[in-house]
Amino acid sequence: MSDTKPEQNQPSAKAGKKQDAKPASKYPVNMTDTPFPMRGDLAKREPGWVKQWQDKKIYERVRKAAKGRPMFVLHDGPPYANGDIHLGHAVNKILKDMVVKSRSIAGFDAPYVPGWDCHGMPIEIQIEKLHGKGLPTAEVLTKARAYALEQVDRQRAGFIRLGVLGEWDNPYMTMAYKNEADELRALGTLLEKGYVYRGLKPVNWCFDCGSALAEAEVEYQDKKDPAIDVGFPFAEPAKLAAAFGLPALPAGDGFIVIWTTTPWTIPSNQALNVNPEISYALVETSRDGKPLLLILALDLVEACLARYKLEGQVVATCLGAALEGISFKHPLHASDAFYDRLSPMYLADYVTTESGTGVVHSAPAYGQDDFISCKAHGMKDDEILTPVMGDGRFASTLPLFGGMTIWEASKPICSALTEAGALFELKMFNHSYMHCWRH
Repeated sequence: MSDTKPEQNQPSAKAGKKQDAKPASKYPVNMTDTPFPMRGDLAKREPGWVKQWQDKKIYERVRKAAKGRPMFVLHDGPPYANGDIHLGHAVNKILKDMVVKSRSIAGFDAPYVPGWDCHGMPIEIQIEKLHGKGLPTAEVLTKARAYALEQVDRQRAGFIRLGVLGEWDNPYMTMAYKNEADELRALGTLLEKGYVYRGLKPVNWCFDCGSALAEAEVEYQDKKDPAIDVGFPFAEPAKLAAAFGLPALPAGDGFIVIWTTTPWTIPSNQALNVNPEISYALVETSRDGKPLLLILALDLVEACLARYKLEGQVVATCLGAALEGISFKHPLHASDAFYDRLSPMYLADYVTTESGTGVVHSAPAYGQDDFISCKAHGMKDDEILTPVMGDGRFASTLPLFGGMTIWEASKPICSALTEAGALFELKMFNHSYMHCWRH
């Protein structure tokens, strides 16, 4: 044997390597080797990504690379600058960001200029909450501008955090002096071209805000009000007889009957409406032993008589078109000289027989359809009665109901109609009624 033979107890280098090797798995699995962490930790990591995009000026580089391409411009409908962003803001901005980025990828030059609406009641309401009502106008404007700027900064930080890319250092704001000046210049151009005129229009008004509501702001909720059937006495019996093809009307007091869920509009009535294509009936009945004539939509005669607890028969019919231009007395005509006026009959397609009597009364100051109908028939703005004040009260000069709120006046109005013999039915009625979302 050689003397160089290693001793049996001394491990060889080869043996050492075998000893250090990991044991083979009985069930081998090929695992990917990735630097991604096991947990997302997006709340911690996303701000870093956003900062990287800002540091690398990603938006500006995209704009530079897209220069000369076909333009795609998304005009940002601005949020109000009146509070921290919420889920609605997030959905709005993220969807817009997806559109802008997808258009950029599709080969367009798609800039995004964010904006803020800095005017209006949402901001003024906050100023009232913070500083109280009744401040001088100049002070309200100053405080509103400062508040809006603060809210813009808060919202901008939130939108950037959402990962939305845009010209955040150069947004548009409605309160920028240049924008306000441009609006005045545009209005001046419209005036020069004769596109602007002074006139009236019914608007949705909040008694609490003391301000008009945009149509998009109006919301509805169920409200319980008295639904009333009101008779307007005949004023031109000869014309009515001719419309129904009769030589003369039968004996008795006569009324054309309307149905409304807003008794407070009765003092402002100035016209009546029927549908020209609906058949109307002259009904002969009696009340308290006295002969009575009623004009109702033919399809609703049976339901109306049952509602009034009366029995009667149809003596003649005509289409609504035959009633056009015939006038009727205001139901309170004998109560005060203010109400001693006539209500002419107009034709209107919006009148239906789904409910009521098939006849609609018009108070043009308090209904869009009423206003359009009366204006179309020649009524002038200064002829429209507007007795309700901005606080929801009738003007003090209104006979019988002056100084009352329109809700307080419902009972006295119904009482006056009953005394005049013009109220045929009163029933509380649940219906959907507009209201101000702020109150």
